[in-house]
Amino acid sequence: MNVSKILVVDDEPEIIELMTLYLQREGYAVYAADNGTDALRLVDEVRPDLIVLDVLLKQLNGLDVCQQIREITAVPVLFVSAKSDDNDIIHGLSVGGDDYMTKPFSPGQLVARVKAHLRRQSLQSEQRDKPVRDQLVFDGLIIDLTARTVRVGDQYVSLSVKEFELLALLATQPNRAFQLANLYEAVWGVNSIGDTRTLMVHMSNLRKKIEPDPTNPRWIVTLRGVGYKFNVEEGNELPHVHR
Repeated sequence: MNVSKILVVDDEPEIIELMTLYLQREGYAVYAADNGTDALRLVDEVRPDLIVLDVLLKQLNGLDVCQQIREITAVPVLFVSAKSDDNDIIHGLSVGGDDYMTKPFSPGQLVARVKAHLRRQSLQSEQRDKPVRDQLVFDGLIIDLTARTVRVGDQYVSLSVKEFELLALLATQPNRAFQLANLYEAVWGVNSIGDTRTLMVHMSNLRKKIEPDPTNPRWIVTLRGVGYKFNVEEGNELPHVHR
């Protein structure tokens, strides 16, 4: 049985010790670093399955570390930080983070998030191993569910893991209204506990990449007081294409 490897990066020894204790209790192999330079070295040496990354670090801050991590691996990066301003969360997710938890948080919350991300990662690996190719084709937008690629017009666009999952979930059920909390739970695999800012930042980034005019979305429409839907006008929806 393969043991998942977790890299914990934080400049506070007490927090590293606490996170390590709870993650090891769940059977994970935990590696730790208290600065950005050592974190990058361990990413290269250990090849962790998930990274818990503090934003405020010595030598290199967590945002710079995440950007360099994304040049090496696409494994989930879970930011933890005492900085809870919306702009801080937006910045963290825009540089490649998959999730963002604000301090203080309970060890149980951390473990739940870690389990959810690893579970989603395992499901994605299984789906990539399937031989059947499945595409969603709309007017000017093609989503390849197996290759996990998106083409807008003649151009391929690069989406993060969570951005692709959000788009795929919405597009496979066009015109269905999704509540924010339900979307978060479906894509992140854990309850949002009332904080859906991570989801909204990912949605904003996704719109910037696929919408002709992100301020007036064609595809991903906001339903005030509800959430979002993937908008397809009647008669313009094309069927799935299997190859």
